Amino acid sequence: MRVPVSWLRTLVPDLTASADDIAAALVRVGLEVEQVHRVGHDISGVVVGEVLDVEELAGFKKPIRFCHVSVGDAVHDVVCGATNFAAGDRVAFATPGAVLPGDFRIATRQTYGHTSDGMICSAAELGLSGDPDGILVLPVDSPLGADVVELLALRDEVLDIAVTPDRGYQLSVRGVAREAASAFGLALADPGLAETPSADSDGFVVRVDAPEACDRYVARVVTGLDPAAQSPAWLQRRLTLAGMRPISLAVDVTNTVMLELGQPLHAFDLAALRGAIVVRRAAAGERLVTLDGQDRALDPGDLLITDDSGPIALAGVMGGGPTEVTAATRSLLIESAHFAPLSIARTARRHRLPSEASRRYERGVDPALAAAAAEAAVRLLVTLAGASAGVVTDVDTRAPQPILVLPAAAPGRLAGRDYAPQVVRRRLEDVGCTVAGDDPLAVTPPSWRPDLTGRAELIEEVLRLEGYDTIPVVLPTAPAGRGLSAEQRLRRKASRSVAAAGFVEVVLPPFVSPESLDALGGGMDPPRVLNPLSAQEALLRPTLLPGLLAAVARNVSRGLVDVAVYETGHVFVGPGGTAPPTPGVDGPPTAEQRAALDGALPPQPRHVGVALAGGPASWDAAVGALVELGGALGLTLQPRAVEAGPDLHHPGPYHPGRSAELLLDGGRVGLAGELHPRVCVALGLPARTCAGEANLDALVAAAAAAGPQPAPVVSHFPPASVDVALVVRRNVPAAEVEAALRKGAGELLEAVQLFDVYTGAQVGEGRRSLAYTLRLRAADRTLTDVEVLAARDSAIAEAGRRAGAVLRS
Repeated sequence: MRVPVSWLRTLVPDLTASADDIAAALVRVGLEVEQVHRVGHDISGVVVGEVLDVEELAGFKKPIRFCHVSVGDAVHDVVCGATNFAAGDRVAFATPGAVLPGDFRIATRQTYGHTSDGMICSAAELGLSGDPDGILVLPVDSPLGADVVELLALRDEVLDIAVTPDRGYQLSVRGVAREAASAFGLALADPGLAETPSADSDGFVVRVDAPEACDRYVARVVTGLDPAAQSPAWLQRRLTLAGMRPISLAVDVTNTVMLELGQPLHAFDLAALRGAIVVRRAAAGERLVTLDGQDRALDPGDLLITDDSGPIALAGVMGGGPTEVTAATRSLLIESAHFAPLSIARTARRHRLPSEASRRYERGVDPALAAAAAEAAVRLLVTLAGASAGVVTDVDTRAPQPILVLPAAAPGRLAGRDYAPQVVRRRLEDVGCTVAGDDPLAVTPPSWRPDLTGRAELIEEVLRLEGYDTIPVVLPTAPAGRGLSAEQRLRRKASRSVAAAGFVEVVLPPFVSPESLDALGGGMDPPRVLNPLSAQEALLRPTLLPGLLAAVARNVSRGLVDVAVYETGHVFVGPGGTAPPTPGVDGPPTAEQRAALDGALPPQPRHVGVALAGGPASWDAAVGALVELGGALGLTLQPRAVEAGPDLHHPGPYHPGRSAELLLDGGRVGLAGELHPRVCVALGLPARTCAGEANLDALVAAAAAAGPQPAPVVSHFPPASVDVALVVRRNVPAAEVEAALRKGAGELLEAVQLFDVYTGAQVGEGRRSLAYTLRLRAADRTLTDVEVLAARDSAIAEAGRRAGAVLRS
């Protein structure tokens, strides 16, 4: 919203502060003033001149005129190509040395065989809106030699304000003026309080068939409009500074009222209307040619303005071509209505047709302002176009404003500082609220603030107007003995374990596309977001893999050969239930409300996922990262080969012969392995990309239930290593053999590592050789050869009993 400071001062007459001070004050009360534009300050040397005579120069392809222009104390020779002025006219004359907008400097020059000692200016050349090919002709009583910048008030400042969606009233000079008046403690000359005529019994017939979307419709008839009347310079100047282009008097008047009051207006050509105005929803198959010339198919959800001929406007968005105001229009029907924000927002987005009107309606327009806005437009048309005010229609079905209860001490309790009751009352009244009672206060929000719906919003207004900078900054003191919970410490330990294995942590958004889930095998039923940030990614992730694999593909596409990333985060399992009513903000939700909210949510376990490609990518590396994570938590995760269809909550994307499930006490808590080639192709991943995922909540819960782990004993005695090669049946898992070796070796075993797998004729058909290194160490002594051999033999014997292993000869 661009607000000229000169316009702002008309509504706050005592506002004398500079534009920078006004901007700073508005920022303090919560407005986002992005910039202060200074307009016309770069113009100098332009004065009022009188054309003494005009000579038409012949022999050129376009009209050229040679003139003498008097500025009072001097006469200048001027060559000019415009033809819309005559001798005796007063014009804006740029003397030699003058500077126009854009640092355009005027000098004496030779042109068309004559000396041109200055320039007669057009409106566009002075930064005003108008015909760039036509001269700006000033009123005949303009003082000769007077500074045009001062005469036309060309110097101004414009506040560029970013209006947030909940502050629709700031999309008007009136709304910003109210904030400025409150910030400086000045009186507001509110144009919305102007007296308005009562509705006529014989007014133009209006019927509202969709009262839920239109609770007020004011129609004013204006006749006798002079089609030759033009918008005065001051009105065009205001529109231009506010960022709108002057078009015609009728359109300029409605736009000016909208900018000043925030109430969109629409003018229909009264002669083009056929019968009564009806506000209704669109019927199937209806179409409308809007003012932009587009023939639009209407949706049953669209709110329309119609007459006997059918649709004539998209309510609150854009008018229709059949009733457009033209140069021949002599009478108008001015519409000033209040439409439901949601209805207008949906129509504007459905037709991809944003407009200044829809922008205001969808943020909330003051329903009490309709009559005052229509009256303001009628008065301007009567004054500027010689029109006559006609009948008045006012269809009003508004509901009364709600009354909110606010304890006088509530703002102070929230801010951590005291606000006197009279301060709370005054600030609410500055906003426009009606305040009754002493404590608690009975507060009726103003009609232009639909965002004030509860206690929290009222408290915010008090804090905002008193100044957020007056709220003390106090760091909370952490009670002694408090810190991270046991579960938080375990989660951090798990994350550090994966990072120590060489993976880089990433934080990814929880939104995924159906295509990415289909590429992983489908079969999942994730929740769908009703208002997604992206229509392509409207699902909540049921697994971490889509985001991780997308991160791998993105890094590989940018030239990174070796990639290893991991993430810990929530996944969403199942579609969830029906959402219960939203609890109010007047207190904490009850136990029943919390239970209903929890019941509507899908399960959201926290998972940990890894993905790797390039040099570090091997399926046993993915498995090993999750096994080491379990070990860091004091848990033993047992890998077991998965032949087909691995899943946590869905079919997996893994290669059937190069994947493993991770078991904890016999139950599956994770999957890891090499991705199936079809998945790599579908997602644009390098061949043999690997990944893994485990239920971190389940691991943390198991670790917490096991209790604190004893600190490892660090021995300063040397270890003893011994290798064993065992022959087993090919279908015996290596993990089963390793578990037997650990049990058999006993307390002296510090680590066991598989370093070789052999199949061939030397071990026999259907058998394989597994070679392990056993590292043995005692905490209190150096082991003897006898102890080392005894531990080795015990481990071999246990492997033979549990896995049928025999020592390879």
